[in-house]
Amino acid sequence: MTGTLCRRAQCRFLIVTADDFGLHEAVNEAVEQASRAGVLTAASLMIAAPAAADAIRRARQLPDLRVGLHLVLAEGDAMLAPDLIPGLADAAGRMNGRMFVNGVRFFVSPRLRRQLEAEIHAQFSAFARTGLKLDHVNVHKHFHLHPTLLEMLLRIGREFAVPAVRVPDEPIWFAAGCNWLAGANAVLLAPWIALMKRRLHAARMPHNDRLFGVAASGGMDEAKLLTILGRLPPGITEIYLHPAVQSGPVIAESMTRYRHADELAALLSPRVRAAIAAGGFGYGGYTDAARRTGP
Repeated sequence: MTGTLCRRAQCRFLIVTADDFGLHEAVNEAVEQASRAGVLTAASLMIAAPAAADAIRRARQLPDLRVGLHLVLAEGDAMLAPDLIPGLADAAGRMNGRMFVNGVRFFVSPRLRRQLEAEIHAQFSAFARTGLKLDHVNVHKHFHLHPTLLEMLLRIGREFAVPAVRVPDEPIWFAAGCNWLAGANAVLLAPWIALMKRRLHAARMPHNDRLFGVAASGGMDEAKLLTILGRLPPGITEIYLHPAVQSGPVIAESMTRYRHADELAALLSPRVRAAIAAGGFGYGGYTDAARRTGP
């Protein structure tokens, strides 16, 4: 499912994902509504988040929803007890959002890397205990662009038969259309994206060709979805959103400007549903893409 197979056949496959499943019951309710409406195909579960149990219960009742693991290694709740990972989490079990500083620490501290490995393994194990079929793995804030985290994800993930990993390769035309800073960021990240894809290919790990939702995180409304669907190229495309039935800091303090309800409205939009139906492309989760495009 490496995209090359899909392009060879000139097929187009679409994955529509909700991130932060389990963060809040308002998110879980939106995921359920969007899945039942037939537009949302997948959700990425925060296994240690406050509403994870509610998300798991709902997922078991949604046979068409593909569920992946949204590994949280920054700005979120840890799975392990704080005394087991003192370098990662505070006394309340919360991991901070200082990704640049922590990224440097991961490089230089073997002790911290051992704690990181333990937390990643714990989150994989907790997902396995749900009994849900694992569709994919991605990392909160796309922290797996960090080479150390990607190596750990791939190595530990082999034990849990990870079927696919998200690559945050957002087309520059879309990022720049959101704002110039996002466009510049997409250009700066291009070498790291290329390195990630090389490592995934070397590990024979399936992945998407491109991703939409980074530059417009929290603002993926109907107009943006229709623009993407009108320009969907060959290959495997993932669009990710953050839907919820409420918006803003009620979901998380870091999401003050997120328009969660607008993103849910986009997923429930008849115009979006019609554009997908008229598109003539494959549609589902990562495991569905693998069945359609090859191993």
